Amino acid sequence: MGSVTGGFTSESPLHPAAREILIEAIDRGWADPSKIHQPSRELALLLEESKTLIAGHLKVEAGSLHFLGERNLGYLLGISGLRSPATESTLFYPTTSRSEVIAIAEADRLASAISVDLDGSFICPVGGEDDLLAAAATNVETGAYSPDLSNFQGRIFIDATADPLASLPARFSSALWESSSWSGPQGLSIFSLQERQSWRNPLPHLDHEIVPGGFNPALAIASAVAFDAYVKDWNSRASSTLILNECLRSFISDEIGDVDIASPKTGAPHFLSFSFLYVDAQQLVDRMSRLGFDLDSGSACTSANLEPSHVLAAMGRLTHGNVRVRLHSGLTKNDLLEMLTALKIVVEDLRSNR
Repeated sequence: MGSVTGGFTSESPLHPAAREILIEAIDRGWADPSKIHQPSRELALLLEESKTLIAGHLKVEAGSLHFLGERNLGYLLGISGLRSPATESTLFYPTTSRSEVIAIAEADRLASAISVDLDGSFICPVGGEDDLLAAAATNVETGAYSPDLSNFQGRIFIDATADPLASLPARFSSALWESSSWSGPQGLSIFSLQERQSWRNPLPHLDHEIVPGGFNPALAIASAVAFDAYVKDWNSRASSTLILNECLRSFISDEIGDVDIASPKTGAPHFLSFSFLYVDAQQLVDRMSRLGFDLDSGSACTSANLEPSHVLAAMGRLTHGNVRVRLHSGLTKNDLLEMLTALKIVVEDLRSNR
């Protein structure tokens, strides 16, 4: 079996368009964009153009965006910054949230977990004007979209780190994206603050800055180029991705069997999570990797990647024998069928030797 370019993991290689400009951006990114000499002014202009391009694709105001060098910091700014310490307000969050959101909620004495159904959907609470709802636009493991949040009366934090093109609610207070989700460089996140008047910086600070800085300007410039290319790629392959999604679903159900598909058909078509009965996930991933096919398994939210998924557990889905696949740009049906053929052989072998 040959290796499939880019594999099927949630991560993807840097987009070629961004790779071409990254070295040039590094050469120009040494300057301090807050200063007034010529190199700094040129860099500041490039960063502003990059922010405007990204904002256009995200459909938000460029002035609301801030570059971050650390994704986890974005969760703290977006959630803790909107909490109301002077009131008995509630932090609502689905049980399928990323571990960063759950960690913040577990430290909040007034947090309330929202149960989900088999598809990962939940009933949006009404809440009060001082309450906060933290919800993912797209679940990073299953691709399930967030339900309608328009009935919620309070503030809303949107975790959009999985899928940059997922629809956002008409009204939200803060949001977070990750450059790598559109094949941009790792190490850059984008934070949006829409509701400045009710936000308080949760970090110790000496000025009125919303974010502490510390991001790499070259990554921001390359990220904007990657996003532009990603959108063009996605627009050209959206229908073919749906076909590949259905092909995968049909194959694992009909040709392999005893499989629990956690990803709803109405979710993001390039995310698929499924679990095989009578199969050890670590052995499955290791065997597939030796054949040249890289897959994910377990929770996408922990550093110990093969730990059982709290997302699947919250949905009431099978947690062992789990495989997660992402259908990347450039993937052909032949690529997918080659991987699925190998998957069938490995699963059958593991089941026969258990």
